[in-house]
Amino acid sequence: MQRAMLVTVTAAIVGAVLSCWLVLIGWSLMGDAISHAVLPGVALAYLLGLPFAVGAIVFAVIAVSAIGVVRNTSRVKEDAAIGVVFTTLFAFGIVLVSKFPSQIDLNHILFGNLLGVTREDFYQVLGLGLLALAVLVAKRRDLILYAFDQTHARAVGMSPPVLSGLLLGLLALTTVVTLQAVGVILVVAMLITPGATAYLLTDRFGRMMLLAPAISAACAIVGIYVSYYADVSSGGCVVLAQGAVFTAAYLFSPSQGLITRFARQRLSVPAT
Repeated sequence: MQRAMLVTVTAAIVGAVLSCWLVLIGWSLMGDAISHAVLPGVALAYLLGLPFAVGAIVFAVIAVSAIGVVRNTSRVKEDAAIGVVFTTLFAFGIVLVSKFPSQIDLNHILFGNLLGVTREDFYQVLGLGLLALAVLVAKRRDLILYAFDQTHARAVGMSPPVLSGLLLGLLALTTVVTLQAVGVILVVAMLITPGATAYLLTDRFGRMMLLAPAISAACAIVGIYVSYYADVSSGGCVVLAQGAVFTAAYLFSPSQGLITRFARQRLSVPAT
């Protein structure tokens, strides 16, 4: 349980920090694509006796490269390229798992296996998570400028393609980190929901970068405890907790909440 808690909190914090940029740039679908495209890499890594991170990172890079090639060398738009590449790779992963069912537990890959995290897995996730977080913090100013104004970034000597590649690389690395915690299916929730929640609560990016990991870490702790006492899926409970907080922010955010805005409008309408 201690390792499960630490792994989940690590994945939650790293995914939440990255999600701030994914939400602002509009790369939610890219996060979904990479999280599914790593399945064949994980399957091959298990079959070859390698750390799952090796296969996951390799196929994450393959997915990003393939999406870029299809987008830049054909009439196919980015969303269609993403859909074609990630579904093809995900299907390849399912074929591998179905072909070698005795060596691979599909449920662990798709939905995570927090209570089965080994000491080696924990150090691997912690190392990758700290690496991704350190790069995000070190390059935050460049990445913020890239997210808000790519033309200005180019004018001051930055290279938007390089920054885009850096973000995609960090997305691939973070996907590997969160994969161990919640599995392929739920990775995208940890990469998108915290940032979307913080985006509803503040208009300042600095505060957003603090709110998102705080919310995500709290939801991770609550989700783990609920799953332990209710004897249900740990990853599912973590993501459900994040969804509950997002719903509360969507309804009651001081500036963006649906009910808050409705109440404000009602109060501003003069009596007749």
